[in-house]
Amino acid sequence: MKHPAILFTIAAIVSTHAAELSAIPFNTIKGEATSLAAYKGKVVLVVNTASKCGLTKQYDALEALQKKYAEKGFTVIGFPCNDFGNQEPGSADEIVEFCKTKFSVSFPLMEKIHVKGPEQHPLYVALTGKDGAFPGDVKWNFGKFLIGRDGKPIARFEPKVKPDEEAITSAIEKALGP
Repeated sequence: MKHPAILFTIAAIVSTHAAELSAIPFNTIKGEATSLAAYKGKVVLVVNTASKCGLTKQYDALEALQKKYAEKGFTVIGFPCNDFGNQEPGSADEIVEFCKTKFSVSFPLMEKIHVKGPEQHPLYVALTGKDGAFPGDVKWNFGKFLIGRDGKPIARFEPKVKPDEEAITSAIEKALGP
């Protein structure tokens, strides 16, 4: 039998990590301050995006997920990122225009950030840093992190895992519950 104090400590650490993740500030693509706390009670798929990438067509499947699960308490959040091959060089207005006209994106887009390197955004430090939920650098554009209704990271999906693949859709459905 596990020691109750150890279980309480583990639960407290996980709970604290979720609270910290939710408190990390970032800006919408329009420059308004927000955080994952604004999505409390929702299942969130955090994705680093790019407009000029071979994986950019994943926007279609991300938007389909948004439409399919939004009413059940799900949202995709796109974080444009120019860390990989200069594939997101545009301004905020250019990114919004591209996403709306080419892919009819309705899910929230955030300000362009760094997901790796010395200027890595604190959200990605919490997700991928050495003490993060899923240690290890994001490998390319369209890396995906599923966050539960409680604000806790649930799963990480590599860039080539398409948003409509069973691994992602089943994880979303499980997180949404019955």
